[in-house]
Amino acid sequence: MSMLIFVVGVLLGTLFGGTLCVRYLRREIAADIGPQLRQLNLKIETLEGIINLALATRYAELSASTITRIVND
Repeated sequence: MSMLIFVVGVLLGTLFGGTLCVRYLRREIAADIGPQLRQLNLKIETLEGIINLALATRYAELSASTITRIVND
């Protein structure tokens, strides 16, 4: 009987210990990824701004060449 009580205690201790470990690891992983996500978001926004600037510049060049061609004809 005492062996059964010991086994149940070991199993419950393992279960609660594992639960606490998983909760701790989940919290640490979530806290660690936050700054990396912010950095990645800033890089994406910078890239988006550069692409928008390049597209606007190209559109302005095409518009200027079209207007020059129309005026010269």
